[in-house]
Amino acid sequence: MLWLIVAALAVRQMAVVLRQRPGERLTGLETWIGENGVLHVTGSLYDGEGDRIAFTGTPFAGLVLNPLTRMAEQNLGVAWTFGTLLLVAALGIVAARALPGPVSRRTALSAAPVAISLLMLSLPVRDALHLGQTSILPVLLVLLGCFAVRGERASGILIGLAAALQPTVLLFAVLLWLTGRRRAALTGGAAFAACTASAWAAMPGDSWTYWVHHVAGTGLGGNADSLANQSLHGALLRAGLAGPLEIVLFVLLAAAVCFLGLRRAARYAADGQLLLAVAVTGCVAVAVSPTAWQYQLLWVLLAAVGRVGKRASDRPVWPVVVVLAITLPGTMLLPNMAVLLPVRDNVLLIAALAAACAVPFLPRTSEHWQHPIATDHVAPVPARWSRIPLLPFWRRVLSRPNLLLELLLIRVVYSAYAHVRLAATAGRATAEQHGRQIHAIEQWLHIDIEHWANHAVVNVGRLRGFFDHYYTTFHFIVPLTILGVLYVRRPADYRWARSTIGFATVFALAGFWLYPLAPPRLMPGLGFIDTVHGVQDFAKPDYGSLTAMTNQYAAMPSLHFGWSLWCGVVVVMLAPKMWMKALGLLHPLFTVSAIVATANHWVLDAVGGAAVVMLGFGLAYVLAGPRALRPGTVPAAAKPQDDLERSVPVPVPVPVPRPTDGATGDVTDDVVGSGQH
Repeated sequence: MLWLIVAALAVRQMAVVLRQRPGERLTGLETWIGENGVLHVTGSLYDGEGDRIAFTGTPFAGLVLNPLTRMAEQNLGVAWTFGTLLLVAALGIVAARALPGPVSRRTALSAAPVAISLLMLSLPVRDALHLGQTSILPVLLVLLGCFAVRGERASGILIGLAAALQPTVLLFAVLLWLTGRRRAALTGGAAFAACTASAWAAMPGDSWTYWVHHVAGTGLGGNADSLANQSLHGALLRAGLAGPLEIVLFVLLAAAVCFLGLRRAARYAADGQLLLAVAVTGCVAVAVSPTAWQYQLLWVLLAAVGRVGKRASDRPVWPVVVVLAITLPGTMLLPNMAVLLPVRDNVLLIAALAAACAVPFLPRTSEHWQHPIATDHVAPVPARWSRIPLLPFWRRVLSRPNLLLELLLIRVVYSAYAHVRLAATAGRATAEQHGRQIHAIEQWLHIDIEHWANHAVVNVGRLRGFFDHYYTTFHFIVPLTILGVLYVRRPADYRWARSTIGFATVFALAGFWLYPLAPPRLMPGLGFIDTVHGVQDFAKPDYGSLTAMTNQYAAMPSLHFGWSLWCGVVVVMLAPKMWMKALGLLHPLFTVSAIVATANHWVLDAVGGAAVVMLGFGLAYVLAGPRALRPGTVPAAAKPQDDLERSVPVPVPVPVPRPTDGATGDVTDDVVGSGQH
């Protein structure tokens, strides 16, 4: 099954590239070897005169690519794309076989397809396929030199060739020297010098321009302060530093990163984690390179092989962070807030610096290397519908979930929600037709109160202001606050609540996609007043596109009401005081009043929101069983010092009958904290 996924990803990647118009695909390769590319015309490779884009690779790379100029453009596109995919497959196989042992049989079987899948989904490979770059080849040459070939001479030659294509890769010669492979290090340096000298002999002017005038290519390929340059130099320029001060600071930081990173890499190599040592060295090369473009950052993904954390619940944190950083743009990982912009704009650099200098990877001698501290799980409670069995991998967990993983999960799910909601667009005619259908159904049911409520609120200034403010303010704040309180005070209930709202959101996305609906405020001729966004000009075809960040026709179901209803249900079920429960019920009441009074939703939209929330609770029940666990299902490992019982006080001790099989009869996760519900 995993290999089928790999094949599907490969076919999809080829289709995406080849379906693009000739002028839009392999744009980087086209500027090199196309009809008007720099390798076809006379003069220097690095003179971007007229419409010609300057060459960004080393002079030796120009020698390697020059024979490809004889191929036809269409044949070259197919061959280059297919060849790149073969390089990715070879890279994944070599990396999978280089995992530090011992590895289980399941890991050995799944490592290669998983590695290839992650590589194909990564931003560097996607950019390399789209642009037609050679960035995958140096990484593969280094891995082949470290793991596939025999003899120090062959290893050094491969690393020297890689450095001739990407100069900062020469740091691997330093790693070879520090790990005792000095002959390979010297051979690598000699191979790099030979390749560079051959290019210098063939193109002395271009070699002078690249190595001396541009200081190993610095400044070629775009502005060094752009977000695509994920190096220390680029980050300092984006921070506003320039001139001699920036250069001095960059040199000092680069020296410190080289010292710390290469020393750590040598230590991991001596520990038997050579693949991790290679990844750390590659991350050092990324950080200290004057220009490290996004398609050159595959080293960051290889750093996911390091093991971090003594607890089993902490072990996935680092791999998840790496995979998310290397497969998703920073705009999806972090919100567009000024205080977070320095982190969002440098996500890949921060991941590379963390791998090189900070992340405490476990040594193989650690007692937790093979056997991390296990997480306490509660025995699954069967669902009421016997024909829908529990998924075998779904388990009720007692411990508090990892905060970083939860934040990343929430952010990625919300980003996916925003992107799908925006992509679920439809024509104005379709959305208005559905709006007339909903309006007709409400008239038949005698619940078409939207026009009356809208005009009643418009005539009362304070009431209009209250509902406008409530509609725009509390949609996100209240659910996030409830999740935060549950995470701190009720960890086991947090998992259950988080799953229900997540399932409800997924169901709502299906509704947005399948049934685009114009809200009352965007229905011409019905006389609704948009109290939040202002008067709409119905004469313009794109009047519904109020902003570039939202789809105005994603109205059915109403997640404004759905999320508020989820908040009310959770508060009623878990709040210990009656006044809290009453306050929780007011939120969905105010929300449904706001969405109708502001003409942003139909009444049936709220019904749809309630339906998806009910489906969310139902699916969570089917998968995990009832929220309240049966007495005696808590394992013996769940002692009073567990995270749950440390964080939640026990106001009323509840006696629980001791099971007959000798297991402990500890208080369940739902009893601990607030007594019986």
